[in-house]
Amino acid sequence: MSDITIFHNPQCGTSRNVLALIRHAGLEPRIVEYMSAPPSRDEIRALAAAAGQPLRSLLREKEAVFGELGLGDPALSDDALLDAIERHPVLLNRPIVVTPLGTALCRPSEAVLELLPVGPLPPFTKSDGEVVHDSGRRRA
Repeated sequence: MSDITIFHNPQCGTSRNVLALIRHAGLEPRIVEYMSAPPSRDEIRALAAAAGQPLRSLLREKEAVFGELGLGDPALSDDALLDAIERHPVLLNRPIVVTPLGTALCRPSEAVLELLPVGPLPPFTKSDGEVVHDSGRRRA
């Protein structure tokens, strides 16, 4: 087990590709399947802060429940957004990856490369056939 964590939804192709890229690097992350084991409100706040993003940026706007709950309203507080995520974990965008080099929402999947404490990696083929080439650039 490494000191890498992925907040993962196995039903999501991007999340599966990110997990595969981490493993392609020879690393085995701690996998948090957040649909069945959602992070706490404090963990979600901490993830947003660590990523340097507002909490709203971690919402999955493509989910029907996002529109049904009116979550696009910019006047909604972080507490209201956290209430919605707590009731509907599918609203948490994925995958979120935490490594010693930082925290990020890894969309597109190759965004994870700059968080991996190894590299550069050989080419990787995503599930859709797209080949990812690692430039070797990492966060400092």
